[in-house]
Parts: sequence; C-alpha cells; structure tokens
Amino acid sequence: MKNPHSESIFHYIKEHNVSFIDFRFTDPRGAWHHMTLHVDAVDHDVLDQGIMFDGSSIAGWKHIEDSDMQMKPDLSTAVLDPFSAHPTLILNCDVLEPLTGKFYGRDPRGLAKRAEAYLQATGFADTAYFGPEAEFFVFDDVRYDVAMNHNFYYLDSDEGDYNSGREDPQGNLAHRPGVKGGYIPVAPIDQSVDMRAEMLATLKQMGIEVEKHHHEVAPSQHELGFKFSTLTKTADNLQIYKYVIKNVARTYGKTATFMPKPVHQDNGSGMHVHQSLWKEGKPLFAGTEYAHLSETALYYIGGLIKHGHALNAFTNPTTNSYKRLIPGFEAPVMLAYSARNRTASIRIPHTPTMNSKRLEARFPDPAANPYFAFSAMLMAGLDGIENKIHPGDPHEGNLYEPELSKGIPQVAGSLQQALEALDRDREFLKKGGVFTDDLIDGFIQLKMEEVYALDHTPQPIEFKMYYGV
Repeated sequence: MKNPHSESIFHYIKEHNVSFIDFRFTDPRGAWHHMTLHVDAVDHDVLDQGIMFDGSSIAGWKHIEDSDMQMKPDLSTAVLDPFSAHPTLILNCDVLEPLTGKFYGRDPRGLAKRAEAYLQATGFADTAYFGPEAEFFVFDDVRYDVAMNHNFYYLDSDEGDYNSGREDPQGNLAHRPGVKGGYIPVAPIDQSVDMRAEMLATLKQMGIEVEKHHHEVAPSQHELGFKFSTLTKTADNLQIYKYVIKNVARTYGKTATFMPKPVHQDNGSGMHVHQSLWKEGKPLFAGTEYAHLSETALYYIGGLIKHGHALNAFTNPTTNSYKRLIPGFEAPVMLAYSARNRTASIRIPHTPTMNSKRLEARFPDPAANPYFAFSAMLMAGLDGIENKIHPGDPHEGNLYEPELSKGIPQVAGSLQQALEALDRDREFLKKGGVFTDDLIDGFIQLKMEEVYALDHTPQPIEFKMYYGV
C-alpha cells in the first residue's frame, strides 16, 4: 500500500514542476551533505525507504569494508531549494543501518530524536523547546593557505575599521563601525541591511518562522532571528539557516562564516541557546524562585553547570572556539547564572509572561553540530533535575572583574580539555541510550585529529615571537 504522505509529495512535485529531489543528511561536524536524484528516478519505494550512499567517505563514520549506509527521508521536511537553477525539492534524512533498518548510532539527527524520546520517558516533561541565536561574519575577501614553507590567512571587509585609511580609486566613503562598535547602527554604517533582509525573506520562503535581523557588535558581524521550536525541528531549521546565509552572501559577492573567532582583537560569534521544558501544555521553568524561575529550572541550570566542560566538547567543538571564550570580548566564560547579566554563561532573560520563562545558555558557538549540542544540553539539564543539582547562588556583578569571579568555575580552556572532560564525564549522556560510547569515542577521535593538527603546525605569530630567539 502506498504511503499517503509520499502521495502528497508526488502531488507537490507535479504542482511545482520539480525536476530534482535533493536528499540531505548531517555529518558529525555538523555539515550538510546531499545526493540529488532526477525526479524520474524517484518512486514510492525511494521516498519510503530512501537511498544508499558510501559512509566511509564521511569523516568519523564507517570504514571502507562496512561502508553501505541508507538515507531515509523525513517527508515532513520537504521544502523547495531557492538557490537551484532547476526546481529542486530538499528532503532532510535520517541515516540508517541498511541491514537492520535502525538508526545509525552516530547519526546526529537520529540522536536528537532519541533525546526527545528520552525526555518523554523520564516523565519530567514532554517537550523541550530550543531557540538559538547564531551569529556570523560576512567578508569580501578570504584567503588562506597552509603548506610546508608558509602559513597564512587574510580577511577583508569593506566594513573593517582597518580599511578606514584605504585609498580607493572611487574614494573611501568611510562610515564604518569601530572595533566593538557595530551593534545595531543604521545605514550607512550598517552596509548589509538589504542582504540580511534577503536572508530573512529566503528563510521565510523555506517555511521558517522568522523574527528579526540586525548588525552585531563586531564590524562585518550579523545575526538573524527565527522562532524557537522543538529540539530536532530547531536543529533542522538551523541547518537551513546556515545554508541560506552562506548562499545569499555568495549571491551578493560576499562570503559568510560561522567560525567562532575569525577576527583578531574583536568579538567572536556565539550561539546563545534559549531553552525551556513543558509538560501537558504548561511551562515548567516558571515559578517563584530566583528571577521567577521554578525549582525545576534551577536544577536544570545546575546540570548545565556541573557538566559544563563535557558540554563544551559539543557546544564549542573547534580549536577556534576557545579563542572566543576569553574575557574582554563579551564571551561568557564563567559557569554561573544570573538574571539579565550577560557576563554569566547562563542568563535568565526578562520575559513579559510566565509562559515565555526560559534560560539562555550563552557559551555555545555556531560551529556546533546543533543535533549534538542541543541534545547534550538537554541531557545535562535532565541529569540536574533527576539528581536535584542546585546551581548555588546567582551572580549579579560583572564577572569579568577578578574580585567578583574568584571561586567561580570557568568553561573549558581548550578543545583538548573539553574532550578529556567528555571522556571522563559521559554517563549522563548515555542515559536511555541517547548518546553511546561508540558515538562519543568516535567524536573524540575525530576532534582530537583537529587538536593534533593545530598543535603540530607552526603558527605565524610564533615567528613574530620566537624567530629572533
């Protein structure tokens, strides 16, 4: 019997004259991959069962002797690709083991679904909402190379304060934000209003509930806002968000990056993640405790703080992440919580209603694989609720001041430290079979390759510091 949902997909294909079906999945690092079939090659069996691909070519997945894997499309994710020359329908996929038909244990999207199922099994709540605010940079020119005899990168943006003295044939038009001076100015200082509007309009075209766009603190830095949703759905939306931003930037002759710290001596890009739990339509984080939080919310925060270093492996998963997580550039490094205080790593935003009561984890960055990062934070919060881990007293002052931050734990200082913490502190992630040892070990191995590469490559600044020694 034909799947009625696949029937609706075929109706949509006919209605929109779709020529190609794009099957997509997410790898361990969080990158989207795809395989495209002509519509003539797609029948009900393909939509119901999916297609095969080579898992050994995906970093951190299969070995070549066991490489066959299956992409099974989630038909509810169908959306037209606004960037393709021929009408193309995108289908987000789960990755399965073809011999068993079960989720592949290292598939990020499958893990997110296990996390949501575990939440319901605990009885603490039935729904977890996530709302990320992913910042990004847009440049006009990016060049880099790493070789045996040279190692460099070069960034350029017309907005950069470093271009204030540039001689242009047509004249230097000035009006640039200074270092740390780019937060929500109007044009002409904000030169990217139309580009961001195009990004937001494209997101809406792809079915995402959009909210806002604005310039961020650093020159060339931006942020768009879209509405929160459930864990897996929000991670799906964030993948579309990154895809749209990179491609719209390219149509404007620019290049966008979610690298946390591309610019030296200015703010990096964070991904503040708003979170809340609900049960039977009622908000569980609203109450009569500090900042109108519930005891459940405080325990959730306690879990985030207790497992902070292990979480960093997933929420801040690059060596570059820890060049952002330093004092002085608005990056929260203190594992503390506070109402409205942006120097704490967990902030309690002021909300107009109790239904919107939530917490905001400020330490994650947009290089994170969203399925891993959201699931790991949920598991840490649930561990805090289960074990009644109180986060201690809130901190109201500026935690960048040494006398106020004394004794407060900090986020991990490096990717290697975060991975070592994850290796030690993994049991909370494995509850309910959400994360597995195989996934965690594979992730650590994949990321330690990046640590090794950085540690064993001479850096340009080392020549400045040591060449004359």
